[in-house]
Amino acid sequence: MLAGTATALGLAGIGTAAAAEGDTVDVARLMAPAGGLEDHVLGEEAATVTVVEYASPTCPHCADFHNNTYPQFKTDYIDTGKVKYILRPFVRNVLDAAVFLLAEASGPDSYHNVVSTYFRTMNTWAASETPRDAIFDIATQLGFTQETFDAALTNQELFTAMEAVREQALNEFGLTGTPTFYINGKNLTGGKTLEQLAAEIDPLLA
Repeated sequence: MLAGTATALGLAGIGTAAAAEGDTVDVARLMAPAGGLEDHVLGEEAATVTVVEYASPTCPHCADFHNNTYPQFKTDYIDTGKVKYILRPFVRNVLDAAVFLLAEASGPDSYHNVVSTYFRTMNTWAASETPRDAIFDIATQLGFTQETFDAALTNQELFTAMEAVREQALNEFGLTGTPTFYINGKNLTGGKTLEQLAAEIDPLLA
């Protein structure tokens, strides 16, 4: 997988200057992901509030948020044009990389659906004794063939860009774990309820 290039991956460590809950980062820097990786934006480009989430497909807290909180958050805030939402990859291990490489290969219209599918099925593929095979089985349901699957997982340029995004999050923004949300640059770490997100977002909409 990944042509043997993922040797630097394991669980990502803490950045040089760990950020505390409620700290803010420079929004211009936040909106310029390292490595030339292109964000996949949902919602209105001109929305008053921008929410950037760093997530890992093998992170149980990320999966819990995306499976149980995100659907209503999307309905209430993204689909209504109140929030511009960006899901940004934080690659902790080779399985995270595989999921995001597949999402990128699927194209911008399918990116979020691919990531959501792997969050819903995390207990199947992440716990498998043969995770590559389990990831491939799900990928075929998303329209991948063996050829396109292999091509996605050997995209070295994209993999390098995702590594750069991870290092930027650790070293520039002080990210300490996933999920981490930035609401107009304000750091909220860990899984959040809809009410907790609303408490930060609603005053910015008033």
